[in-house]
Amino acid sequence: MVVEIAIVSGKGGTGKTTIAAAFAAIAGNLILADCDVDAPDLHILLHPEIVTKTDFVGSKVAYIDPELCTECGLCSDHCRFEAAHPPEIDRMACEGCSVCAFVCPEGAIEMKDRVSGHLFESTTRFGPMSHAKLLPGEGNSGKLVTDVRQLGIKLALAAGKTRILIDGSPGIGCPVIATVTGLTMGVVVTEPTLSGVHDMKRILSLLQRFNVKSGVITNKYDINIENTEQIEKYCASIGVTVLGRVPFDRTMTKSMVAAKTVPEFAPKHELTEILTKIWGRIEKNLPK
Repeated sequence: MVVEIAIVSGKGGTGKTTIAAAFAAIAGNLILADCDVDAPDLHILLHPEIVTKTDFVGSKVAYIDPELCTECGLCSDHCRFEAAHPPEIDRMACEGCSVCAFVCPEGAIEMKDRVSGHLFESTTRFGPMSHAKLLPGEGNSGKLVTDVRQLGIKLALAAGKTRILIDGSPGIGCPVIATVTGLTMGVVVTEPTLSGVHDMKRILSLLQRFNVKSGVITNKYDINIENTEQIEKYCASIGVTVLGRVPFDRTMTKSMVAAKTVPEFAPKHELTEILTKIWGRIEKNLPK
């Protein structure tokens, strides 16, 4: 049985990726996956070596054959994205809806696959890694997230491993939904700020909607003890496990500047001890 644990957050900047990388160093025997395909950054700390690179085709784009085009203007009249300017198509504006090809009386417009990003299989010092990156301006990030997860499962089966650690996207949008669907456990990293508390509630609601077991880590808990206690009371009220508190410490920032995980940068530091204990609690909540 392959178990997927995703480190997620309702908002950006909570320390999600830093904590996910720390767990990769602590656990060791994992498959890693970065499902934040719009702005991936797990690679900054893990320094993956790419093994394979695959084009991701997420949509189509219109092409006009200038030899067939009579410049009647029907495509331009019907294009709601203002991408059709016969005998040319603005590829950046085209959304691949195919209306122009449908209305063209000359059959001069063809829909062709558009490469929207790349999917990578890599190796890291902590194990195999699946990750991807969308090209600027491209969409369908949820579809690419699904590809990242499927590659992660494939790598796990090939390596005989049972644990996949996922660094998810912030928020509750399409890429996050693609990340948490069918997930074993979602670990929410929050911070004791008003926006942190608000967005934590949103991501916990999303996880509950998809029947995903949840746990919460409060990062930088000591910047506002009152809000930290509010987070823990809320979690208790809805039956969500509080996995632990991580204090604010400049060592975490220094480890990022050094492009290292916290356990590697400061193996005997209090932060490493706390994160190790939290990972142990996560393991206890996973199916055997």
